[in-house]
Amino acid sequence: MAVYPTDIQVTLDLDIHPLSLGRSTPDPRSPPILHSTVSRSHFQVEWCPRTNTHIGKDLSSRNGSKLNGRPIGTAGWYRLRNHDVLRIGDVIFVYETHQTFEIRDSSVVSREALPGNAQCIRQLRTRVAHAAADISPILIIGETGTGKEQLASEIHRLSGRSGPFVAVNCATFGKQLIESQLFGHLRGAFTGASTDQPGLFRAAHQGTLFLDEIGEMPLELQPRLLRAIQEGEIRPLGSAETTKVNTRIIAATHKNLPQAVKQSEFRQDLYGRLALWQLHLPAIRHRRVDILFWIRRLHERWMAARSLIGPQISWTPDAAQRLLLAPWTENLRGIDRLVHTLATEQGIPPAYLSSIDDTHIDEAYPPRDRSSPTTDEAGEPHLVPPPHQSSTAGSVRFDAESQTNCPPWDINDLPCWIDEVPG
Repeated sequence: MAVYPTDIQVTLDLDIHPLSLGRSTPDPRSPPILHSTVSRSHFQVEWCPRTNTHIGKDLSSRNGSKLNGRPIGTAGWYRLRNHDVLRIGDVIFVYETHQTFEIRDSSVVSREALPGNAQCIRQLRTRVAHAAADISPILIIGETGTGKEQLASEIHRLSGRSGPFVAVNCATFGKQLIESQLFGHLRGAFTGASTDQPGLFRAAHQGTLFLDEIGEMPLELQPRLLRAIQEGEIRPLGSAETTKVNTRIIAATHKNLPQAVKQSEFRQDLYGRLALWQLHLPAIRHRRVDILFWIRRLHERWMAARSLIGPQISWTPDAAQRLLLAPWTENLRGIDRLVHTLATEQGIPPAYLSSIDDTHIDEAYPPRDRSSPTTDEAGEPHLVPPPHQSSTAGSVRFDAESQTNCPPWDINDLPCWIDEVPG
């Protein structure tokens, strides 16, 4: 899918048949890419059954091609991998692996709550629609900053439950306080309990209780949570009687709970109960198709929150490429911070933050210390044999840097807000 410039509306559905990309290729299956930096026949994509991947090569174009920021020249064929960033001239595509089944997007899930056109997001919207209609607990799995609470709120809206949506972060309370917060307490149950408190389970009666960072819940409290989910009843601190509740649970975590179960840090029975529905919310670097959209969206929010009116934000080709290749370990929070920093610290009046180029990025975030090298998750482009040539020993995979004379692209040149990709 073409992601830059935004006026290039081209989506290519690749299969096993060769496809030529260009401004006016002779291939009737390829829509023209109408941009002055794109040659008539610029780039060729074919399916390689030996590597079971699509591969591509530059067709001696005038402005060349880049894969994950590195010029690839015309030396040979290069393997395309999921989330790779392909630049032909100044038009940038994000390659997503072809699915063996048709992706059915859901029309009932709000595009405000779960926006994006990445394949993984379209699949997730369909799964969210199914899970929301059920009464079972849901476990949302995703890195910090991916929007788990917003997704939980949308699930509650779709469920049609009459009660409220109540959210709590399990990592923000100690053992006694989280127990009191969830199940309530009677006056005098502990020091400082001067009044009765109903607790969040009862506050969310007939609605949804969202338990963020469920992996941080103390192990000794997990049996009580399990009973509340299974039996639909709670017992407030200081009380000998149980109270019936009808509360749906949505939990979220960035942790590997199966691993925590193996290490006796999380109960197997509670995990099994929470994970009847598992929804994986991808990291931003795994939905590169949507990165530039998210920057524009958060910039619009930043402007609206300050009652500012200005032009829509745009990027130079090099800046767009760098933004797409960033690991974004802070996910949406990192994008939000980039927008805020550029708008407030660079001497650019917020109403006129309409274009981002490399100079803006470098001024906002100086390059990281080169003494600690990192590697971009997309990895190096690698040469492969032509699709119809028999592979010979040592010829299947070559390092692109040794095959071209272009200077190496180093992720250390990215600004310091880009952190290392977790191993």
